[in-house]
Amino acid sequence: MGNMKNIAVVAHDNCKKELLDFVDCNHEILSRHNLVATGTTGGLVEDMIRERATRKKDAGYDFKPVNRMKSGPLGGDQQLGALIAEGGIDVLIFFWDPMQPQPHDVDVKALLRLAVLYNIPTASNRSTAEFLISSPFFEGEFQRKESDFSDYTQRKL
Repeated sequence: MGNMKNIAVVAHDNCKKELLDFVDCNHEILSRHNLVATGTTGGLVEDMIRERATRKKDAGYDFKPVNRMKSGPLGGDQQLGALIAEGGIDVLIFFWDPMQPQPHDVDVKALLRLAVLYNIPTASNRSTAEFLISSPFFEGEFQRKESDFSDYTQRKL
């Protein structure tokens, strides 16, 4: 993992406000990285970043668009999972709502499973996200230990 990370940001509806506040409070750090998001969350984050860039344009603040996937229930969680499997996501910040059943719970579980499987640093709440981005590894080089799946892929059936 290089200095610039590909960071996936996702939030269920009841957690979007908290994620936006997190992004706003940490905009200086996050602006040095590439953000990828599910559709609705990505739109909200991008609008906030664009508005901040407009206010700070004289200070040389650049607007960097968010790479938006589809909305989570429409396949966005699965798109992020595919990016994880292909090595395109370095960090996952997913504020999920443990109190509200989601119509796409199986997709959420699959996304979180892939993040664990591929050893992706993952934050599921504000406290963990704050710890994660305050780590010296967040903006520096980090060699993530990759799992060896050869026993599985080369098994005899």
